[in-house]
This record gives sequence, C-alpha cells and structure tokens, in this order.
Amino acid sequence: MKITVLKIITLILLILSVGSIFIGYVSDLDDAEKLIGFGVIGLFIFVFPLFSYYRWKDRNVKDYMITKESLEKMRDYKEKKDA
Repeated sequence: MKITVLKIITLILLILSVGSIFIGYVSDLDDAEKLIGFGVIGLFIFVFPLFSYYRWKDRNVKDYMITKESLEKMRDYKEKKDA
C-alpha cells in the first residue's frame, strides 16, 4: 500500500478537524462553539476537496459522463441482455 504525502496531509487535517469538533462538544471552554465551527470549516474547505482530488486525480471524467457513445453502449448491452 503506497502512502503519499497528499494522503498523509488529508488524514492529519481530518484528525485535527474531527478532534476540534469533539473537543468543542465535550469541553466547557468559552470558545467551544468556535472550535466546533473551525472543525466544520476545516472539513468542508480542506479535507473534502483534498480527499476528492486524491481519489479522482488519475481517472478519466469522460468515463462517468453520459455521451452519445455511452448511451449506445447501454442500449446494446440491454438488447443483448434481453435477447
């Protein structure tokens, strides 16, 4: 299993964000709501985009788009399946 720098950064940011949210919920600090907010912001601004980029960087987007060719392939597959 190959561990890349991007994967490590994403994992560290995930742990920090979830830890911030957890500490904000369980602590009696005056800034507990800010900790929760920073954790949520960290997840949505940093962790989710980095994770999405890491998972999609080597894939071809055209494989997931509905084009004329992909519709024809689906029709042909359905016709072969029904026959």
